[in-house]
Amino acid sequence: MPPRTRKNDAKADANKKAKTEAKVHLSEYGICRLLAASTLAPINPPEDPIFKLLNECIADSDPSKINLSIGAYRDETGKPWVLPVVQKAKQILLSDPASNHEYFGLDGNRSFTEASARLILGQDSAAMKDKRVTHIQAVSGTGAVRLGADFLAKFRPGTVYITNPTWGNHPKIFAASHLKVVEYNYWDGKTRTIAYDTLLDNLNTAPVGSIFVLHACAHNPTGLDPTHDQWKQIASIMKERQLFPFFDCAYQGFASGDLDRDAWAVRYFVEQGFELLVAQSFSKNFGLYSERTGCLTGVFADKETTVKAHSQFCALVRCSISNAPGFGAKIVDIVLKDAALTKEWKENLKTMANRITLMREKLFEHLKRMETPGIWTHITSQIGMFSYTGLTLAQVAAIKSKFHVYMTDEGRVSMAGLNESNVKQFAEAVDWVVRNA
Repeated sequence: MPPRTRKNDAKADANKKAKTEAKVHLSEYGICRLLAASTLAPINPPEDPIFKLLNECIADSDPSKINLSIGAYRDETGKPWVLPVVQKAKQILLSDPASNHEYFGLDGNRSFTEASARLILGQDSAAMKDKRVTHIQAVSGTGAVRLGADFLAKFRPGTVYITNPTWGNHPKIFAASHLKVVEYNYWDGKTRTIAYDTLLDNLNTAPVGSIFVLHACAHNPTGLDPTHDQWKQIASIMKERQLFPFFDCAYQGFASGDLDRDAWAVRYFVEQGFELLVAQSFSKNFGLYSERTGCLTGVFADKETTVKAHSQFCALVRCSISNAPGFGAKIVDIVLKDAALTKEWKENLKTMANRITLMREKLFEHLKRMETPGIWTHITSQIGMFSYTGLTLAQVAAIKSKFHVYMTDEGRVSMAGLNESNVKQFAEAVDWVVRNA
């Protein structure tokens, strides 16, 4: 221990003061204190409602429970279905001696992204021939939406209009990109159809240059899409008012079983000369849920703008994910490059789409036979993974507590969770809560 001197005492006092100031600094500016004081980031944030519901269902030991919560396809036995064409593509990939785990470029697997763009825009797309299209791999549809949102926030900011209801991540993603979000009613609860007049009102009154997030097909969660004539009217107003279309396409081919039919709206907007973005997901139509396979496709006014946009896409990727995951993209690329495998994939899509359509018909038949009060024709007029039943919050709570049926609070059900063994049981549960809850 050094002898006490005035110099040593001064040094000790300085060290003590520094430690005290550090503690004050941490107490005032430490992460824990700041998070505790923040209304934006609570210490114990609530679980995501979908995954919370799923976890509740998993914990339920009742053998008769019905899981209609999460949007993932199930076969007739209620099990996850790996598409046969995906199984084949996996074997091709695993048996390829040249296959490796090297990085892609910043824009991802280019063969995959070009195939993705052609899938949504059409094999003979004039925009692609004119080199007005760019595409970049993303972490599934979620990553594609976020990448597009960040791009718009930086280069074409504007108020973002989204439907109410919509996919639960839409408002969160655009808000995280620091864009103002406005919701408008899309669902008419009385008629159980699209609130089309409200949609048109918002198109006509939104600030010029606003961004509209449009569901390319199989609107999530309502399953209700505009007709072709309605899409034409929407496009006409958007062109006149210089509104920017951002399509979210998570269900191409899965919605109707027809890839071209499900891409009609996007292709029509491109034909009308719009600049636009399309977020594509291959989770549903390839069953690659956990492989996070997606693409962001952009259509621009000219080749020069397209080149600049591509470089900015890459810059955004570099500072976020840096490099896209490989496995799922390689699977999709193998299928889309091979005519025989593509044909088989289309058959797999029809298998999924047709089974869901059959469950819609069965559910409607049971409700009709029991003369369940209310309008139920929307069950069969909706398409895609989900049905927006129209059940109230109280009815949803009752169907869960009494019948162990798990659906979201707004009454959305994943039709893929129904099969021949439980669709009647579900219909009877719906009938009971409608009459009694």
